[in-house]
Amino acid sequence: MNDCLPTESGLWQYVESTIRQVVASYGYQEIRTPIVESTDLFKRSIGEVTDIVEKEMYTFEDRNSDSLSLRPEGTACVVRAGNEHGLLYNQQQRLWYMGQMFRHERPQKGRYRQFHQFGVEVFGLAGPDIDAEVILLSARLWKKFGISQNVTLEINSLGSADARVSYKKQLVAFLKTRESELDEDSLRRLKTNPLRVLDSKNPQVQNAVKDAPKLIDCLDEESAKHFQGLCERLDNLGIQYRVNPALVRGLDYYNRTVFEWVTESLGSQGTVCAGGRYDGLVEQLGGKATQGVGFAMGLERLVLMLQTLDLDKNIVSVVDIYVTAMDESVELYARQVSETLRDAVPQIKLMNHCGGGNFKKQMKRADQSGASIAFIIGQDEMASQQVAIKYLREKQPQETISLNELTHFTQKLFNV
Repeated sequence: MNDCLPTESGLWQYVESTIRQVVASYGYQEIRTPIVESTDLFKRSIGEVTDIVEKEMYTFEDRNSDSLSLRPEGTACVVRAGNEHGLLYNQQQRLWYMGQMFRHERPQKGRYRQFHQFGVEVFGLAGPDIDAEVILLSARLWKKFGISQNVTLEINSLGSADARVSYKKQLVAFLKTRESELDEDSLRRLKTNPLRVLDSKNPQVQNAVKDAPKLIDCLDEESAKHFQGLCERLDNLGIQYRVNPALVRGLDYYNRTVFEWVTESLGSQGTVCAGGRYDGLVEQLGGKATQGVGFAMGLERLVLMLQTLDLDKNIVSVVDIYVTAMDESVELYARQVSETLRDAVPQIKLMNHCGGGNFKKQMKRADQSGASIAFIIGQDEMASQQVAIKYLREKQPQETISLNELTHFTQKLFNV
């Protein structure tokens, strides 16, 4: 687990506020769920034989001997809340969440045992139009962050449950002819979850399955039509994608559309966002059958990506204006100037110098603050009801502004 220090918190706030802006522009509403849930919720949704449930969850008994777990992901929590509060059956909901998740796995770059996840969940809509919308929403995030050229969309279809049953038989028969090329993990999955063998990251296993039958060639008619409808919409909207037949999900409640945004900007190819359709999950968790589709992304990896690509520079300024007071006699006047400007232009971030010191010391603090300009206030400025403006980031001559002009000057300078 890690701390988020003041040097990074500005970037995190920028990422979070951008996400909020984008989901609001699509009409999605926020849902907040507890970080602790009944362990049974995740056993029923993720599966008892998965690594997450068997090895990675933080699970404990409370004083009533109830088994509780820190949430390892968000979708099951949202479905539980939707069922509990009557939000899902025979309704349409466009929801989003953002918060801490917990998995006891091997820490690595951009992945911690406490991590932050943003996700979108939509219920009650069955067509490829909503699948396209959630992909479009994620694409707009990359556009906002300036990383569209650094991510690639991969899509596939898992078809219906019946189509997957038929396909699994073909896949298992093929994999049994290649058992000697499979690693220990894939051999275990061959018995418990054969689809997951397809997305193994082991190069030897990847080579073994490259000629395996493809699920997309075994789709039922309705699923094939659904996938064609999705592709047509993405083409029409100018969203580039690659059909990846090896892109799967291991749990039975997933169906039809699956997608991932992958990048090579963090070294080896990695997933920065994963989503798809899960029409069977609501019923599996005790609700009435309801269609669902969504995605989730880890914010640590997104922040790391922005840092790696040097896109975090000057994203957020902690301070816009540094306000100095040349001696104690003008300190209250300088503070009044700041408070008046905060009332008039609340978007502006001002920092008042504290602790005294000569002009050189105050200018050094002003520069260290990252501010664009400094207000220099001495006895002459106080007597004439003015403020001297010193530009800190560009070569412009110092100027003096009257208090009456200060609000308009600030709004114009910072485009607010």
